[in-house]
Amino acid sequence: MSLRFTLRQLEYLVAVGETGSIAAAAERVNVSSPSISAAISQLEQAFGLQLFVRRHAQGLSLTQGGRQFVDEARDVLTAAGRLNDLANAITGEVRGPLSVGCLVTFAQLILPRLRRSFVTRHPLVEFSQYERHQAEIIEGIRQARLDVALTYNLDIPADLEFVPLLKLAPYALFAPDHPLAGRDHVTPQDLAPHPMVLLDLPFSTDYFLEMFRAHGLRPNVVERTRDMGVMRAMVANGFGYGVANIQPHSAHAPDGQPVVHVPLRQGDALKLGLLLAEGATSALTIRAFIEHCHEVVATQLLPKGQA
Repeated sequence: MSLRFTLRQLEYLVAVGETGSIAAAAERVNVSSPSISAAISQLEQAFGLQLFVRRHAQGLSLTQGGRQFVDEARDVLTAAGRLNDLANAITGEVRGPLSVGCLVTFAQLILPRLRRSFVTRHPLVEFSQYERHQAEIIEGIRQARLDVALTYNLDIPADLEFVPLLKLAPYALFAPDHPLAGRDHVTPQDLAPHPMVLLDLPFSTDYFLEMFRAHGLRPNVVERTRDMGVMRAMVANGFGYGVANIQPHSAHAPDGQPVVHVPLRQGDALKLGLLLAEGATSALTIRAFIEHCHEVVATQLLPKGQA
């Protein structure tokens, strides 16, 4: 008897079941919403079973049978992943799907070149990338939507494993005419009176503000943004200074205006590394990715002063 479903359809089913939305599921698995809708309809038709209740304003809700199907689908996908790991172990080839997350603040600086060098070395790997905030990365690893993720050691839960790659000391960003731009270093005490453009992201915000709280200081935050490029452009155009850990190769903001980087003393360095579930390194594909990151992230992907 031929199968009435594909693993891809099951992946889409689980995504919709967990998000409760066709649009959210499409974003999670990086396909179009019509592809998700078609897969769900095909599964319902193949099994003669309604899996979801459609509510116009509230998205999709799983039926009782749908919840059972989603649970079984997760198990099937996990088993399929083990088959792929077994094939890798037997053949010694690095192959199969690999879902890689990356913290959105530095994804543009590292992920595309890292992906290119990895899939060039291992062309049989089906590499999928996802740019996420820290909370989304943690959730993605826990729910097995991500196999591994590049991120900082910010509030890493005890049930997950963090593999450090390198330390990144904090620095301040200034427009060239800022009164602190000519310093060889600055401290939180130097920065606190001046207007600040805060990179306002989950976990990152607390890290940046703690640099000042540790010294009994409160920064003068005048602007907030969730985008690193916008923060750099705001700084370059004189709206305040910024604080970050990872430096781009260019000394210019996205709008072409120059930005000055000055080391920030008395601020804790962050570790850039790989986040994964416990036991994930049993998979050959994940081990190969970790080894590749150790080899190229510090030596090839970051400015020399950062590595």
